[in-house]
Amino acid sequence: MLRVLVVDDHEVVRLGLVTLLKRHPAIEVVGEAGSAREALAMVERHQPDVVVMDVRMPEISGIEACREIVSAHSQVRVIMLTSYADDAAAVAAVMAGAAGFMLKQVSSSELIRAIETVGQGGSLLDPMLASRVLSAMRSQASQKGGENDLTDQERNVLQLIGEGKTNREIATTLFLSEKTVRNYVSNILQKMGFVNRSQIAAYAARKSALTRE
Repeated sequence: MLRVLVVDDHEVVRLGLVTLLKRHPAIEVVGEAGSAREALAMVERHQPDVVVMDVRMPEISGIEACREIVSAHSQVRVIMLTSYADDAAAVAAVMAGAAGFMLKQVSSSELIRAIETVGQGGSLLDPMLASRVLSAMRSQASQKGGENDLTDQERNVLQLIGEGKTNREIATTLFLSEKTVRNYVSNILQKMGFVNRSQIAAYAARKSALTRE
C-alpha cells in the first residue's frame, strides 16, 4: 500500500485527485494540503511514500517545498504536477529532487502508474518534457564544467547514483572505501554545479532513462 499526500491550492483540483486516488486499492491517501507550508507539516507528521504536488502555489512554490521535503526526508518521493509544459519549471523541479514531473492533462491511469513507479523507487517525466529537460540540464551542467570534466571513476559513481545506489553499495561495487566514494560525490557536486546528491541522482537517472528510450 502506497501512502500518498496530495498538495494543491485549488480545492476542486485537490478533491478530484483525492477522490481518484482513493478508488485505487493499492493507494492510501494519508492527507491533503492546500499550501506548501501545510504540506511540509503534513509530510513531517504522516511520512508519506509519495507526495503529489502542484508546481505553482502562493507564498512558497511547489518546487521550493519539494526541495525542502527531499532534503529533510530522503525516502519521500515527490511528483510535481503542472498545467503548462514549462521547460524551466521542469528543470527546476528535477534539480530540486522531484522524482517525476507531469502535466495535469495526463489520464487517471497514467497518474496512477506514475505514483506506482515513483513509489517503487523509479523516476519519470511526462514524455512531452523529458528530452527538453535533459537537454536543459546538460546545458546547465556544461556551463559549470559539466560531465566532460569528470574522471572515469567519477562517471562510474555518477551512473551508480542514478541507479539509486547508496555510498556503501557504490563502494562495494567499485571496490572502494565509503570515504573515497564520498570524496567522488563531492567532486561531482563541485564540477557539475549541483547543490546536493538528489540533483546528481535526478540528472543521472533521467540521462539513463532517456538513453534507454
